[in-house]
Amino acid sequence: MAKALQHKPVKRAAKPVRDGAGAKSPDFCTLARAALKRGEPDAISDKVLQQVLSAAVKVYAAKVERRGYEVAPFPQDTVTATETVVTACGMIRAADLNMFDVAIWFHRPPGIE
Repeated sequence: MAKALQHKPVKRAAKPVRDGAGAKSPDFCTLARAALKRGEPDAISDKVLQQVLSAAVKVYAAKVERRGYEVAPFPQDTVTATETVVTACGMIRAADLNMFDVAIWFHRPPGIE
């Protein structure tokens, strides 16, 4: 029997972000790391943060739903427990959820809507 072909994901270099005039600018992650290193998180506008976070959340949810299992949302030891909980609480409030709603979703088997 022939073995099934296994496809490895192709890693592509991130393309530089271009501004309205077509000039290259650093990507969001580079800008965010630099702002945090300088102790200036407000250098990233709320609007840009909201756009990036909402896009990331949508992609994450789509991957989990499609695959039927959890996807690591970030590499181990890159985000603190405090950062995780602060962000999760903000998203829970923004979606107008309560802890009962969250508990139901937390314990549901992956892939079930």
